Amino acid sequence: MTTRTATFPLRLPRSLKAAVEQLSAHDGTSMNQFLVIAAAEKLAAMQTESFFEERRTRANRTAFRTILDRDGGEAPREGDARAV
Repeated sequence: MTTRTATFPLRLPRSLKAAVEQLSAHDGTSMNQFLVIAAAEKLAAMQTESFFEERRTRANRTAFRTILDRDGGEAPREGDARAV
């Protein structure tokens, strides 16, 4: 399977370019590969934040509290505490 790519000219401040060159060399990757990975990590972090925000809006706090307050299970261990 061939991955399709696009070319994108990128202008970096010299200090940032120098830092990327140094880190990518230390990492054993090209600047291009380093920047692709950095962009992918940033996208993943932002998408994860959006995922949990969407899940938070669907939360049923009453059901959550019911589950926490139910009887059964094992007794709390030493050091366990329940925030009120």
